[in-house]
Amino acid sequence: MSEQIKHECGLAVVRLLKPLAYYHEKYGTALYGLQKIHLLLQKMRNRGQDGAGVATIKLNAPPGSRYISRKRSNNQNYLKDLFDQVFTYFNDLTPEQINDPVWLKNNVPFTGELLMGHLRYGTHGSNSIETVHPFLRLNNWISRNLVLAGNFNLTNVDELFEELIQLGQHPKEISDTVTVLEKIGHFLDDEVQRLFDWYKPDGYSNAQINELIYKNLDIQRLLRRASRKFDGGFVMAGFLGFGDAFVIRDPNGIRPAFYYQDDEVVVMASERPAIQTAFDVKYTEVQELKPGHALIVKNHGEVRELPFMKEKIKKSCSFERIYFSRGTDRAIYLERKKLGELLTDRVLEAIDFDFKNTVFSFVPNTAEVAFYGLVEGLNKRLNSIKKERLLKLKNGTKEEMGKILELTVRTEKLAVKDAKLRTFIADEVVRGEMVSHVYDVTYGIIKNEVDTIVLIDDSIVRGTTLRDSILTNISRLKPKKIIIVSSAPQIRYPDCYGIDMSRMNKFVAFQALLKLLEESGKSHLLDETYYRCKAQEDLPKEEMHNEIIDLYNTFEYEDISAKIAEIVTPKNIKPEVKVIYQTLEGLHEACPDHTGDWYFSGDYPTPGGNKVVNKAFINFMEKKEVRAY
Repeated sequence: MSEQIKHECGLAVVRLLKPLAYYHEKYGTALYGLQKIHLLLQKMRNRGQDGAGVATIKLNAPPGSRYISRKRSNNQNYLKDLFDQVFTYFNDLTPEQINDPVWLKNNVPFTGELLMGHLRYGTHGSNSIETVHPFLRLNNWISRNLVLAGNFNLTNVDELFEELIQLGQHPKEISDTVTVLEKIGHFLDDEVQRLFDWYKPDGYSNAQINELIYKNLDIQRLLRRASRKFDGGFVMAGFLGFGDAFVIRDPNGIRPAFYYQDDEVVVMASERPAIQTAFDVKYTEVQELKPGHALIVKNHGEVRELPFMKEKIKKSCSFERIYFSRGTDRAIYLERKKLGELLTDRVLEAIDFDFKNTVFSFVPNTAEVAFYGLVEGLNKRLNSIKKERLLKLKNGTKEEMGKILELTVRTEKLAVKDAKLRTFIADEVVRGEMVSHVYDVTYGIIKNEVDTIVLIDDSIVRGTTLRDSILTNISRLKPKKIIIVSSAPQIRYPDCYGIDMSRMNKFVAFQALLKLLEESGKSHLLDETYYRCKAQEDLPKEEMHNEIIDLYNTFEYEDISAKIAEIVTPKNIKPEVKVIYQTLEGLHEACPDHTGDWYFSGDYPTPGGNKVVNKAFINFMEKKEVRAY
């Protein structure tokens, strides 16, 4: 994506199933778990830019000893800073101490059997240390302590917050993270108290009752009660003070979650390749956590995957496949190639099958795999064209045959991002000039005013980087025409399940819609849509429907693409600019198991999505520059 957007957080969990001495003997270190959580976070660093945190819990710690440890960092180099802090506890230890697992567990923080790591990609609000996961809810009762981290956004925080008030709580702020922490914490307290009240009349001592609570606390029931009204996309991990652990996934499977289990460890991560790399296991050995299910690990090591919410139609986020997740996952890699390949015919029509005078490239690096797919598709078509031409030649000369065989798909690296360039200068004119040079170009490859450049991007959100930098620079190569190809469909609607895309007027597709309405004399449709949205504003979210879809349906898909091309074309450049978008049908063909496409189609998987999109449109009409949820 040539213009960066904030997106999904990264989550990792490691549960050691053996004593620390086992890992010291087999792997040469009692810090095996800590090293693995570090590696998992490092391999998912693409999922964080604002901060990172880690927390551990020691099993069977005696009263009076520290059993929960946590560090967080929002430093610019947050991951290094985080683990520099953690490893300060080990730097000055003697060889005898570092090689004594029992001593380490009894005397040094971060030597627990339960480890949780988190990479934060904040969708809104401040980037203070207080916003970095994991979060703690502390209590002097070990069974009521809760450590929580996640990759989630809930659409109905206001509703859940009000429910907490009705339960008698007084939360310190209105946010989905605090709300979820307190919601789960409330029902944890309730379940612990219920068990205490159950066993107390039978004459058990308080210490004995604690042991019974550890053994019999029903995590599945707790999660079912706490999450009953959650609306959104989420994967959350929680540790209880005495050692129970859980990971939960939303019932539509919007957010990704994978896990691996053997007799030594249970590990969960937001991306499959991170687990494969960190533990050197096969693709098939890593399981996907089922939607609406919880992976529950009891303090004695029992592992179960159990339902806690009713599973719904799976709508896994397709943007994960297009852009967010690393392309080192085999399935994602092949899907991205397919997205590029499926654009072949439309690209060929746009260049009038002129292979000789067309150069194909990509921008940015995340579009490289889709570029490979497009090039493969072009080569297949070119081979077919060559065969047809050779057959028509029959008794053609060697020279004629040679000209046909020499025809190739011309591929070059034309746009290179200058990662070192900084655009902090306050003066708008000077800053605008600097922004235009964020991308460098390769000179001397393009035939002036003869060649067409086809440049594939993985998605186009706002179009500002295209207009202000990429197209301005590419035009310096003096091509006859520039074709921008997006391997993702038009982004038309806000996201409310994790991505920072909540203001509609920021989308270039919506800007194109507005211009088309104005030019066709249909701007009155905006007011009519606004009144319909306002009429639904006080309805239960389950009764709302997306009113903006009909606005887009006023025009053909290609009409909006053509208008986007006009919007992103810089003033005073000579080459014609055309924009080609992937279709919804192509997206679903390439990613058949990940049908969550609400930002493209407006088909939200939860009722809260319709509430958010209508609110986003109301905010636009009322000129409010605020989030819609």
